[in-house]
Amino acid sequence: MFQQNKTEFRRLGANGPSVYPIGLGCMGMSWAYGPTDDTESIATIHMALDEGINLIDTGDFYGMGHNEMLIGRALKGRRDKALLSVKFGPMRSADGKAYGIDARPMAVKNFLAYTLTRLGVDHIDIYRPARLDPQVPIEDTVGAIAEMVKAGYVRYIGLSEVGPETIRRAQSVHPISDMQIEYSLVSRGPEEKIFPVLQELGIGVTAYAVLSRGLLSGSSVKTNGDFRANMPRFMGENLAQNLKLSEKLKQIAGDMDVTPVQLAIAWVMAKQKYIVPILGARKRKQLGETLGALKVKLTVEDIKRLDEAIPAAEVAGTRYGESQMKALDSERGK
Repeated sequence: MFQQNKTEFRRLGANGPSVYPIGLGCMGMSWAYGPTDDTESIATIHMALDEGINLIDTGDFYGMGHNEMLIGRALKGRRDKALLSVKFGPMRSADGKAYGIDARPMAVKNFLAYTLTRLGVDHIDIYRPARLDPQVPIEDTVGAIAEMVKAGYVRYIGLSEVGPETIRRAQSVHPISDMQIEYSLVSRGPEEKIFPVLQELGIGVTAYAVLSRGLLSGSSVKTNGDFRANMPRFMGENLAQNLKLSEKLKQIAGDMDVTPVQLAIAWVMAKQKYIVPILGARKRKQLGETLGALKVKLTVEDIKRLDEAIPAAEVAGTRYGESQMKALDSERGK
């Protein structure tokens, strides 16, 4: 099921940049999945750039700024090879606990100033609020970023985890390149109401958690510093049910002579040409397997088989805990 075609770039929306069909998400290099190795992380970023991956995704709150500084080190002498996508807004205390979102115009400009310094760059390619600030109209947040576009500090504006109404309001202020949202075989929520609006407005998608945080790749939850331990899909009976779905993916992948990781990524890429999966490879070995997905060519029958074998209705547990789900603008009205 492999096809050795020249890699075709995908454009992020009608007004966004052209990117390699897979992006590199760097969150796990600083936070969320347990101990990290800066040397291996930098080597992985270098490998990604050498392979042609140009979209590097981060957030200023990943590792309390560590992730941006890490990427800054990795990009020395290589800045021209990378398109930097940065999220901002989540507030953290000294012990790392979350305590809200700040997307006020003055905060936007403040966050950006520190991000530019930590990364050691003079502009960010795509800048986006990580979540909607319920206290601030999206028009004000996007308007502040638009001022930074005009000033040359930002190239494009993105969104993350917002619903149809917010998307339309943001687009009315300034063209949006893409929206970042969770999307995978077991997280298909955006298909019903969000993707149609994005397609209508000419906005691309950068999909994260394509492997459902390792659920589809057989990754086990670590005991030290792994945030999945408190996520509904990885707990108790929910996990047992979801592992049954993961096993179905493994069986189909075996039939097709590919890995479950490659098949799950290929499924997302085959859904729409405007979707670019962001993969959180922390090691070069993981990245190598991820890149193999580009050679997988799925037929309409293959996609139907996967859809039917892993029905979204059989997934147990929400993708975040109850409080976070209530706070997600993208989940309102469902």
